[in-house]
Amino acid sequence: MIHLLQTLLLLVFPALVIFAGLRDATTYIIPNWISLALVAAFPVAALALGLPLPTIALQFGIGAAALVLGFAMYAVRWIGGGDAKLFAAAALWIGWPAAVTYLGLTGIAGGVLAVALLGIRSAYVRPFIPSGPRWLARLIEPGESVPYGVAIAAGALAAFPASALFARL
Repeated sequence: MIHLLQTLLLLVFPALVIFAGLRDATTYIIPNWISLALVAAFPVAALALGLPLPTIALQFGIGAAALVLGFAMYAVRWIGGGDAKLFAAAALWIGWPAAVTYLGLTGIAGGVLAVALLGIRSAYVRPFIPSGPRWLARLIEPGESVPYGVAIAAGALAAFPASALFARL
């Protein structure tokens, strides 16, 4: 029973990160409650999985550093405010040393996403994209921003198996 509870607590992270990425792709908005839920659920999951207190403190330090980095990227308009908060909340769950992997994979996923959107939004490809829901029309609209929450979700999901939390399972 305890193992099932621990597994369910660990599943909070991928579920919320996937939802945030999908929400960003379809609305260009990542609601604050998603990042807040990630931050609130982390200590519960960490304690339930028996993560040592110094490791939990380090995880919070990684999350705080990611928040500073996220808001620096927001200040130069590379990402949105919701992206910055999601980036930090995910970093809290990822921790050290998987944060390096998370940062690298998120950057790569963001680059791939940007190049893919540039290609889809080009005058050569866009006419071949069938009409669909309004969110898709906005996503392929030239000049629209990049829903970076998708890249953050991809990087977070790819790095999560290397996290201290995942290792405790």
